[in-house]
Amino acid sequence: MMVGTLGCALRCVHRHVRNYRRCIVAASALALCACSLGPQYSRPDIPAPAAWRNAQANARVAWPSSNWWRGFGSPPLDAFIAQAQHANDDIAAAIARVREADAQARIAGAALLPAVAASADVTRERTMAASGALSTYSVYSPQVSANYELDFWGRNRAALSAAQATFAASRYDRATVELTVVTGVASTYFLSLELRERLSIARSNLASAAQILNGLRLEQTAGTADALGVAQQETTVATLNAAIPPLEQQLRQSVDALAILLGKTPEAVDLAGGTLAGLSQPWVRPGLPSELLTRRPDVAEAEAQLIAANANIAQARAAFFPRIELTASTGFASTALSHALDPANSIFSLAAGLAQPIFEGGALQGQSAFAKARYTELLAEYHKTVISAFANVEDALVALQKTGEQVQRQQQAVATARRAYEIAQAQLHAGTINVLALLNTEGALFTAEDQMVQVDFSHLQALIGLFKALGGGWRNTPEA
Repeated sequence: MMVGTLGCALRCVHRHVRNYRRCIVAASALALCACSLGPQYSRPDIPAPAAWRNAQANARVAWPSSNWWRGFGSPPLDAFIAQAQHANDDIAAAIARVREADAQARIAGAALLPAVAASADVTRERTMAASGALSTYSVYSPQVSANYELDFWGRNRAALSAAQATFAASRYDRATVELTVVTGVASTYFLSLELRERLSIARSNLASAAQILNGLRLEQTAGTADALGVAQQETTVATLNAAIPPLEQQLRQSVDALAILLGKTPEAVDLAGGTLAGLSQPWVRPGLPSELLTRRPDVAEAEAQLIAANANIAQARAAFFPRIELTASTGFASTALSHALDPANSIFSLAAGLAQPIFEGGALQGQSAFAKARYTELLAEYHKTVISAFANVEDALVALQKTGEQVQRQQQAVATARRAYEIAQAQLHAGTINVLALLNTEGALFTAEDQMVQVDFSHLQALIGLFKALGGGWRNTPEA
């Protein structure tokens, strides 16, 4: 008997829920036919240059790959970048922001669906009959309720669109942060190699100068060298010796900066081997400028923020119109727990409500004005991001070209200085020149070698800058 009663009660609940479902489906269909009060978004038209001004004519096009840094042929660099992608704090924070934006999008989307809740109340009541007798009893009332806002003006849909665009912007921001970190690791690692090589050159020249000074002092004792030559060489040794501490300081600071990028403490980072001269130089050349806009995550992020701002305008406009809410509930009410689910004790209610804002103290007008102003601001930011992207590539191309020329010229300067120093050594041993001439050629060679390392680093920096300006292999695809 009890099983039959329970089954009947469940069928009753199912029937009511089915009625609610029909109401909700009808309301949803009506909401889908609702009007949209926001402006239709269209991408701002910013003409792209026809060609790159500083690109080589008829050069083979080679956009960066997703792992472009492997083209340098440096296993330590590959390892450092892998560590940074896994442990860098900026990347971790960007990933967290993506999750935050995803959660916000789900929260915004929930407003388009009905809210359903279940409750079970037990009320103890005392009443007085007409005869004056008091009666005390309990009322058991299990219920299911549903609440749904009819999004006729598109306010909730606009809020969802804005949240989805913000979520997309957070993903593009993550890609921008990762590109910045990866190029930062490569640049800082190369800087560390440069400083280490400059420090090695400085120590080598200091040792050579000290050796010459010792020889001059012996010759001065023997009477074959004058005091002026010794004093000048002592000045050279002191100058070379003073140049070493700043290089040591810069090297330590660059390693510390690399450690921060790797998410490690400074003592945990070891540069190991590697030289700038041992690095390969990957080939990279951009295609048409119009293609760049799909390869820069910062451009995609700026547009996503613009899309979100456009949706916020629609949301602000819809706030001026009435809100329509549908509320339904079903359940049972009984004074006996054993009969709480009897079909005869079922209850049902369905209500519709309308709320029209009349006076908000200017808040709605202010929100609408703010949304429009915000869109105008982000439109300017998007325009700046796009033209900056084109300028970044042009700057990187000219930097790569001119530093390449500088590398060739500095190589010639080093070769010339070394040949002059070798000739001066031979002539000094032959007794045809004095030590002052040798010192001059020695200083010129040291300066040329030190400058060569700096020029090599500048060229690598320009190459990294071009990879970064081209988006580092990122592509804006539906799967991105």
